[in-house]
Amino acid sequence: MPASTTGRTSGNSEKNEIRLQAFLAHCGVASRRASEQIILDGRVCVNGAVVTELGTKVRDGDTVTVDGKTVHLESRKCYVILNKPAGFVCSASDEKGRQVAADLLKDSYKERLYNVGRLDMYSKGMILFTNDGDFAAKLSHPSSQIEKEYIVETSQDIPDDLPAKLEHGVRIEGVFYKPLRVEKLKSRKVRIVLIEGKNREIRRLLESQNIGTRSLVRVRIGNVNLDDLKTGEHRDLTSKEVKGLLDLCN
Repeated sequence: MPASTTGRTSGNSEKNEIRLQAFLAHCGVASRRASEQIILDGRVCVNGAVVTELGTKVRDGDTVTVDGKTVHLESRKCYVILNKPAGFVCSASDEKGRQVAADLLKDSYKERLYNVGRLDMYSKGMILFTNDGDFAAKLSHPSSQIEKEYIVETSQDIPDDLPAKLEHGVRIEGVFYKPLRVEKLKSRKVRIVLIEGKNREIRRLLESQNIGTRSLVRVRIGNVNLDDLKTGEHRDLTSKEVKGLLDLCN
């Protein structure tokens, strides 16, 4: 086994070492957490040897491959907002053959970008992409407390007392859901702001009140608004937006 994969090297070489999952994130392979699973799945080789230990470290000169393809640290950091259409999944690939949201960026970026957070297949709106592992880790950490705002059109009329009921919190199948803010906009339209955002949280909240969801669009993450970005279109975040998001994590 190469010395760099033992984690026991000493001297100046330690300064150039980096954990394998962090290295993969900086290469734009996936977020740090997703990279851990890629390692555990035996898809990563370091200097020709399959590595499945999360504590593994690599250093300058090591050759790292994922699924047989060599990966490299990317010099340009990208921060992208995509207005995701319905019907696209938020994952690096999909074994069921469904359309992947990241594919909408391939013609514009040579870097390997991955999504920060998720939207379910049937939801639309803002999703962030990056190849900056530290940025993704900070935004994805539960302590970040970044607001995510959604506009939801429903299949049934919304009772006037629904916002207060949802803001008070609802327990569904043993899981407690509590939006930060809920505002009725029209008889069948509501604005919901989440902080944590559990899987399918909004749909489950409304279903618990016998209300179906016709359309769900995420229009804001923290200080970044979807504004007039059209469905399927993307743009780079400004440096001010990137800094603003990171400031919200502190």
